[in-house]
Amino acid sequence: MSADPLPYSLLDLAPVPEGMEVSEALRNVPELARHAESLGYRRFWLAEHHNMEGIASAATSVLIGHVLGRTQTIRVGSGGIMLPNHAPLQIAEQFGTLAELYGPRVDLGLGRAPGTDGMTMRALRRGMQDEDQFPQDVVELMGFLGDRQPGQPIIAQPGMGTHVPVWMLGSSLYGAQLAAMLGLPYAFASHFAPAALSQAIQVYRSHFRPSATLERPYFMLAINVFAGETDAEGHFLRSSALQQFTNLRMGTPGKLPRPVENVEAILPRAILPSIESQLSVTATGAPATIARELQALVDRYEPDEVILTGQIHDPAKRRRSFEIAAEAMQRIAAPLPA
Repeated sequence: MSADPLPYSLLDLAPVPEGMEVSEALRNVPELARHAESLGYRRFWLAEHHNMEGIASAATSVLIGHVLGRTQTIRVGSGGIMLPNHAPLQIAEQFGTLAELYGPRVDLGLGRAPGTDGMTMRALRRGMQDEDQFPQDVVELMGFLGDRQPGQPIIAQPGMGTHVPVWMLGSSLYGAQLAAMLGLPYAFASHFAPAALSQAIQVYRSHFRPSATLERPYFMLAINVFAGETDAEGHFLRSSALQQFTNLRMGTPGKLPRPVENVEAILPRAILPSIESQLSVTATGAPATIARELQALVDRYEPDEVILTGQIHDPAKRRRSFEIAAEAMQRIAAPLPA
């Protein structure tokens, strides 16, 4: 008897490519979500970023509602909401509203990082000292989404009793430890910060405490995908992401660059190795190459689910890339329970 296919999901940053306006980028989001739904993706997540010309998902809850209203079955959520930027009650009300409007298709992934720079943090009315409150804020938020307790003085309305599933996101051991302690599913940002990936998986699984939410650990691996009809096309499409990460590192962020041939020749040699390292959890190339590289990553890290992303300049090429990836994922079996 063969194992079930490994669940696969999609992370969208609502990229704003060079030559495109924000309104066009936002129209691409539900179109991509509907495409993902038709391809068997389990979830469609959007990420919170601020003060970034090339990313249009700053008002994450609003965009999630937009996508929910234009899809039928796929789960839609945050990958993630940067909780220290917000009051837990406000997030409970926002996601509680989404759950009351659209039913049990809403996910709430939470992150601790600001998703922006220091000046923008201050514009968000956030201080760095607020990070120390992150575990308490997560627990408070979960309480607002749970059943009303006797004598509870403050309720989230909407929100109370919706039990919107909460995920812990992270790129370090901190998130792994907190997810394990609270018994939450855990998604690692290996698509841009894979350095602590193996250790974080080990920490999460070995320290996991069963909870009312989850009986056993559930780990999601984030993977970049740049799929084309040939290996050369895949590497050509990937050049936009290489340029974007380089621009961000050099303090010159902007819209998602157009792809170029021989991108290594135009990027600073001193930076390129570290950018390549950042993007090491990636599958790039033709369909057969994508299938082989995705299988190798699944075999190495044994996730319970993968979430695929990819900053590709041309929206049509991006949709095709996720289509090729879905075809590969449908042939990859889920790991057997330990």
